[in-house]
Amino acid sequence: MIPLPSIRVAAAFPPFSRLRAVLGRRVLPLLLLLLVLLPAPLRAAALEPLELAVRRQADGALVLDFALRVALPRPVEDALQRGVPLYFETEAAVFRPRWYWRDERVARQARQWRLSYQPLTDMYRVSLGGLHQGYASLAEALASMTRIARWRIAEPAQLDAEEGRYYVEWHWRLDTSQLPRPMQLGIGNQADWVLGIERTLRPEGAAGGAQQ
Repeated sequence: MIPLPSIRVAAAFPPFSRLRAVLGRRVLPLLLLLLVLLPAPLRAAALEPLELAVRRQADGALVLDFALRVALPRPVEDALQRGVPLYFETEAAVFRPRWYWRDERVARQARQWRLSYQPLTDMYRVSLGGLHQGYASLAEALASMTRIARWRIAEPAQLDAEEGRYYVEWHWRLDTSQLPRPMQLGIGNQADWVLGIERTLRPEGAAGGAQQ
């Protein structure tokens, strides 16, 4: 019997380990890039204005009405539940335009609230100056800080009765500068802790429209 010559057949495919290495070098970076470029999942807005208006009353004073719908992001609510008080502030500054110099600020009003949770009574406490009020739910506590009607932000003596070009720079926000120092360093610029809104408003009926 004549022995047959040995024939070596080259593998049609590279070994699995080599294939895995090639995929790791070429495909994995592409997948990571796609993950970065894909839009983040949509979520409900944490802060939504429901009402926002500046009016001039019959006596000449400027008053501000605002109402917001606010939902605390999960990390913020968790910190509150663990005993960290939260501070919220709102400020309204009234300006008169001047073509020859920077606009003149003629009035300014501000408020600051302190929100805390009391686990022994399962109550939320809101403090404004020397006033304190307890609430059974977080929603009720937030509502007390996000709705103001007829807030006098400029008195008649501060305004020119014939000047109709006044405008108001207003904001409402979570004041993270009041948090404990180690916590401020920990949260940095995390998006969940950037909670606020700001607007430039003109009195209703004034030339130039209402909001910007």
